[in-house]
Amino acid sequence: MIIKSFELEKLKSYQSNIHLIYGNNEGIKDDIINNFYLNNFSGEVLKYEESEILNHKNEFLSNLINKSLFQINKIIIISRASDKIYEIIDNVHNYSNLEIKIIIKSSNLEKKSKLRKFFENENTVICTPVYEDDTRTLNTIIQTFLRENKISLSQEIKNLLVERSKGDRVNLKNELLKLKYLSISKNNLNINDVLKLSNLAENYSVFELSDNYLAKNPKKVSNILNENNYSSEDCILIIRTILNKSKRLLKIRNEIDNKKNIDNVISNFKPPIFWKEKDIVKRQAQSWSTDEVKELIFKTNELETLVKKNSANSMLFVSNFVSNY
Repeated sequence: MIIKSFELEKLKSYQSNIHLIYGNNEGIKDDIINNFYLNNFSGEVLKYEESEILNHKNEFLSNLINKSLFQINKIIIISRASDKIYEIIDNVHNYSNLEIKIIIKSSNLEKKSKLRKFFENENTVICTPVYEDDTRTLNTIIQTFLRENKISLSQEIKNLLVERSKGDRVNLKNELLKLKYLSISKNNLNINDVLKLSNLAENYSVFELSDNYLAKNPKKVSNILNENNYSSEDCILIIRTILNKSKRLLKIRNEIDNKKNIDNVISNFKPPIFWKEKDIVKRQAQSWSTDEVKELIFKTNELETLVKKNSANSMLFVSNFVSNY
């Protein structure tokens, strides 16, 4: 059965345990999974690549079927799926007592695809194609983000953000987050701010620098610093990005300290962590203790004060900070 991306509210009333989401818009896939499956979900989330299941087919089916009656509070997410997994899904579908939710993510599937045909024609499973975001959808995302974060942008800036996102809500959300962090230290954002941040993303973004710093990847950090000539404004943005990501990391570490599974903490984190970030966020959580993150936040605040007082040497201060742990 087909449920299109603009009618997803039907998922709340439609009883199906297997859902295929296919297409090239990873942002919509991530939103569907987070908003309709993982939101307020407290059970176990298992993630597999198709290749992992194909290499252990019998074990996967045996565990799934034997445990389904006893561990119903579970979601399985299968990525990079193709027609190769069709027979396994068909077998799983035949077990009427299956209570576990299974979400299958795939890139574009042709009309003749066995997997696509099965999900489109079978009424007890769900199929959702996801295509490039249109201008109206991207503008809605912008308006929601601005309202939630109490940020004001001109229509010219909004149009530029839509244009630079290239039909991908993941790109758009990344640009909006950059503006959010910049707005903390600058009240009135203008078109030049957006152009500057977007141009920076063509090389290495501030996000990539801060992420690799928090993941304790000194080689990558060094390469990023060598490839870019940051201004004093860029340095403030770098600091604010590290600070905000450190605060998120502290919340994650606190959850892990409460003996919660690291993958479940990251999957269920609010606001949701973008799918592209999850692996590096996991490395960050494994690289720092809770006390170390608290100390990092304190030192980052000190660095911001120092840079604001000595803007001429801002890049030197920031470079020394991110090059030493």
